[in-house]
Amino acid sequence: LTAGEPAGIGPDLCLAAATRPRAAPLVCLADRELLADRARRLKLSIRLQDYRPGEAVSRVAGTLTVLHQPLAVACEPGRLQVRNAAQVLQLIDRAVTGCQGGEFSAMVTAPVQKSLINDAGIAFTGHTEYIAALTGTALPVMMLTAGTLRVALATTHLPLRAVSAALCIETLQQTLQIVAAGLQRYFGLPRPRIAVCGLNPHAGEGGHLGDEEITTIAPAIARARAAGLAVEGPLPA
Repeated sequence: LTAGEPAGIGPDLCLAAATRPRAAPLVCLADRELLADRARRLKLSIRLQDYRPGEAVSRVAGTLTVLHQPLAVACEPGRLQVRNAAQVLQLIDRAVTGCQGGEFSAMVTAPVQKSLINDAGIAFTGHTEYIAALTGTALPVMMLTAGTLRVALATTHLPLRAVSAALCIETLQQTLQIVAAGLQRYFGLPRPRIAVCGLNPHAGEGGHLGDEEITTIAPAIARARAAGLAVEGPLPA
């Protein structure tokens, strides 16, 4: 679990997770003193333990195992420090390295402040693209879940005016294939049903409110269906 932006809510979320018993051992990547200070401010009684590779990690409520990654400067909640931007990325780097090497089974990321990282002179658009670059993933797909609803995104972290130009038949088809495979592998759905939203109001209203549905989205859906996927659309968002 990466603690994210130290001045934000990420450290609070890590401590909140530590108040509950866990089904799996949890390692938090953060500045230990930051977590201790935030716990005092929140009046949470959390025992922080140092992470040592190869040793058992506690699952007991009220404990949190910390892989210490020091901040450049002390942090005040709600006050962004550009000098701490590099540490935010170091948390992600260390977590990804641990996952790739089998040290960790999975990673969860607390929120980051994208603008601050860019203010520090580091090109960054989001976790999705950053982790894709670290892992050599050509086409990452972000999926949001709430209950039984799952929403995958065709584009991520773009200005609205750039979305139309970023859509193409080939990439949309690949995204649909990745989504279907992910729903099968991670959610146990043998034949997932996928509804594809249109880009324009009323899904373009037959071309009168934009033609991306006709020129790009519908052809991608047709290709996905031909490949055996259960895909419907484009539907009004």
